[in-house]
Amino acid sequence: MLNGTPASDGIGIGKVLIIEEHSLEYTPKTVEDTDAESQRFRNAVDEFCKNTLEQAENLRKSTGDKEAEILEGHIAIIKDPYLCGEIEKLIDDGQCAESALEHMCDMFIAMFSAADDELTKQRAADVRDIKTGVLSILLGVQEVKISSAPSGTVLVAKELTPSMTAGINKDNIVGIITETGGKTSHSAILARALEIPAVLSVENAVSKLENGQQVIVDGIEGIVIDSPDEVQLENYTQKRNAFLTERRELENYRGRKTVSASGEEYELFCNIGKPDDAVKTVESDGEGVGLFRTEFLFMDRNSIPTEDEQFDAYKKAALILKDKSLIIRTLDIGGDKDLPYLGLAKEENPFMGFRAIRYCLKNRDLFKTQLRAILRASAFGDIKIMFPLITTVDELREGKALVEEVKSELREKEIKFNENIQVGVMMETSSAAVIADLLAKEADFFSIGTNDLTGYTMACDRGNSDVSYLYSALQPSVLRLIKHIIECGVKNDIPVGMCGEAAANRMMIPLLISFGLTEFSVSAPSVLKVRKTISTWTKNEADEVAEKVMSMSSEKEIFDYLKTVI
Repeated sequence: MLNGTPASDGIGIGKVLIIEEHSLEYTPKTVEDTDAESQRFRNAVDEFCKNTLEQAENLRKSTGDKEAEILEGHIAIIKDPYLCGEIEKLIDDGQCAESALEHMCDMFIAMFSAADDELTKQRAADVRDIKTGVLSILLGVQEVKISSAPSGTVLVAKELTPSMTAGINKDNIVGIITETGGKTSHSAILARALEIPAVLSVENAVSKLENGQQVIVDGIEGIVIDSPDEVQLENYTQKRNAFLTERRELENYRGRKTVSASGEEYELFCNIGKPDDAVKTVESDGEGVGLFRTEFLFMDRNSIPTEDEQFDAYKKAALILKDKSLIIRTLDIGGDKDLPYLGLAKEENPFMGFRAIRYCLKNRDLFKTQLRAILRASAFGDIKIMFPLITTVDELREGKALVEEVKSELREKEIKFNENIQVGVMMETSSAAVIADLLAKEADFFSIGTNDLTGYTMACDRGNSDVSYLYSALQPSVLRLIKHIIECGVKNDIPVGMCGEAAANRMMIPLLISFGLTEFSVSAPSVLKVRKTISTWTKNEADEVAEKVMSMSSEKEIFDYLKTVI
């Protein structure tokens, strides 16, 4: 049995097909005709973009716009004027196209890989995929094709790139196993969109498994069983059938309110990164957006988006959602999410450095531009503003003062906006949690970001395998902070939501019901599962579970107990 990261729910039973990567080795050489070499590079980029557009269209047909945009983003990266310009400078200096491409791509891969933020790290995989694609064209190497894989295939690869995934026939692929990647990687996102069970980060999977070998892929528990016996096959066949039955039954929860078994109503929102993601929210029956990560509007470009560009994006999302809530998180960038055009200084510890609200309060022109765009868009929907990485009451007050300043400027110009727009806090630092009683007196709402709250509280990086065992929202310290935040919100009569991954965790849901959470914000595919789980709990049952959990002293004890009651 092999262990890995569960990345896409389901049980897959089939035969291994190992994706062998072709060698892309070459001998660097000095070129004399640099104009011809630059043209060779540009031709390769054009061919790459053409191929990628075709792959994106295939992906759009099989999964949808959101997933196709992952590949379309590759085109934006390789056509970035800075990247192309630097590559052509190296060619002008005599480097061959292969060497110049590899040098610049490796520089970006190293930069993204060094980030503490998972979404930024994910971009390193995108650049690797781009490098492989363009390098393959330059070297005349045929890219890996998996579209002809037979029925009942389990794909095994070191890394399943978006370009590989675009060729998947989901009727033939029953499972995916990779040696790299996590729950937020594009491999995981695409596997979930295709509804194919996937286990990622399985160490040495390619060398441990063989072509044609029968395996079971348990994407729920993160387990791979190689050469299963008859008893294991029977057990997992039953589990697979039960999972598929449950998936069909989830459709019964579409169009319903999110209500507990004892009648308490909750709001069930989605997290989004782009305005078009609001479409997925509506299609998934989400009741609004609990987190719009606006930093994605600032990425994959050479300059800060203008006020009108931002306004158009926020307005578009608001109109798609109609009268549903749209909570817009102000810019969470800087430090670990570096953008070359911002000219940020390198930091030894960017995760605790100059980022998010700290950066915005020191760069008021940029911040006010974003606030103006949000306020202008608030005339078109139920928009709320949320500040990230708050650690002091002064930061909240300063942010709110800037909102009022921008309101005054808009009034002078007779520009419409929602005068009563709510301003809330993303509760994601230990400091904010400890002073939740003070913040609750000045904020209109809280939203708990459990990803960072867990990391800061446990002083651990979930991407570091040596300490990742500490990274769990079920740690007693984290649960106590979550409970305190919610209780402070309830006491001050402000709504408290959760937009971190824990909001969709079945083990967490009874605890959150008991603590008094009012809003869950999850990924679009999780909406119906969370609604169903909430519907199975009464408040009294949840209180009983929470009382026992809060008396326990270790994450393992809590986890083992919750497994018996969920």
